[in-house]
Amino acid sequence: MEAINISIIKNYIFMKKIFLIATMAFGLTAFSGAFVEAAAQKQTVKVEHKKGWSHRKKYGVIGAGAGAATGALISKHHARGAVIGGVVGGASGYLLGRHKDKKYPYRRTYKTKKTVH
Repeated sequence: MEAINISIIKNYIFMKKIFLIATMAFGLTAFSGAFVEAAAQKQTVKVEHKKGWSHRKKYGVIGAGAGAATGALISKHHARGAVIGGVVGGASGYLLGRHKDKKYPYRRTYKTKKTVH
């Protein structure tokens, strides 16, 4: 009877140590995470990014696609109509995009704040 009681007590003490170690590990991880996050937020850098495509490129591609589709649908000779429509649509889209780029040059960049670790 005493052998069973001693093994139960040893298991209890072992589980208590494991629970204590796990609790300490979790507590220290959560505690240190707050300091790391606070230190990372102190350093901010302003960065200017350029957006992907200019309005000229974007409107030119959209105009060429729309012109090609329209030219292929309207013309009896579908391939020739698609080529002519694509050229005309691309040129008109390019001109419209160039006008927009010249009128609103500040829309090409945007500013963000970036944290440096």
